[in-house]
Amino acid sequence: MWGSGVRRAVVGVAVGALVPVVGLSGAGTASAAATPQVVCTSAKAGLAAKLKKDIGAALKNRKGTVAIGLHDRKTKTTCELRGGTSYDSASIVKVTVLAALLWDYKKTDRRLTSRETKLAKAMITQSDNAATTTFWRQLGPTKVKKFLAAAKMTKTVPGSGGYWGLTRVNIKDEQRLLALITAKNSVLSDNSRAYILKLMNEVVPSQRWGAPAGAPSSTRIHVKNGWLPRATLGWRVHSLGAFQGGGRDYYLTVLTHGNSNMNYGVATIQAVAKAVHKDLAPSTRASQRYQPTSTPRGVIPAVPEG
Repeated sequence: MWGSGVRRAVVGVAVGALVPVVGLSGAGTASAAATPQVVCTSAKAGLAAKLKKDIGAALKNRKGTVAIGLHDRKTKTTCELRGGTSYDSASIVKVTVLAALLWDYKKTDRRLTSRETKLAKAMITQSDNAATTTFWRQLGPTKVKKFLAAAKMTKTVPGSGGYWGLTRVNIKDEQRLLALITAKNSVLSDNSRAYILKLMNEVVPSQRWGAPAGAPSSTRIHVKNGWLPRATLGWRVHSLGAFQGGGRDYYLTVLTHGNSNMNYGVATIQAVAKAVHKDLAPSTRASQRYQPTSTPRGVIPAVPEG
């Protein structure tokens, strides 16, 4: 996989000062010896070590529980932290919903109606919950699960009772989803992939925070975020990002919970994102990097009422 004569570097570093992982059942505190590590591999000399160091610095003294997935096709670089830890999806599941819908339609060569096109655009670009509920009900649990199986997202568990925002997700599966969306494969058609990326590129400015922070402006930025407060484990704040063009081709997932408020989670994600973009595109000047233009405002609950 790594090619003839390529030496694969593997680097891990413990992330300090993070709240130990506590399950929904209230499991006990993890021991220091069990502290998860950021693990990076790369075909490019020195890159894994630099990412390990800079991601660790970005997370130093940050509270909450953070999971990270990164893959850069150009340098064959991968980083992962808490790859199998489950989180409530909040609105990042909307990308899965759209992918499942297009996958289902692909089997019968069916196209989205004009009404469905409007709903899909609202769901992704504005994080519209009513549109998501419409598609979730339309698909039903059986079709959603069939798509997850086809996509090999085997650890993703759809929210029950219509609560799509409580779908359980993890880094490994979200990275698989981004891999499907950003490269030719047998699960999604090229037209479906292009359509999903187009909508993720058109997300409204107030929701373009998170993974894009610090990205080279020469890349085409695709993003979908999610945020949700609950009585346990505080705020869930997540971000999916894919970056293509200008000689770049990589994607990043950051999942968090245990945040005191939404903006705290956003700040944690953006600290990680800036470190990643700086290391993957070191020659990009500060003036040529994307900066979110607005601070997230308000709450869009990712769980349907009732």
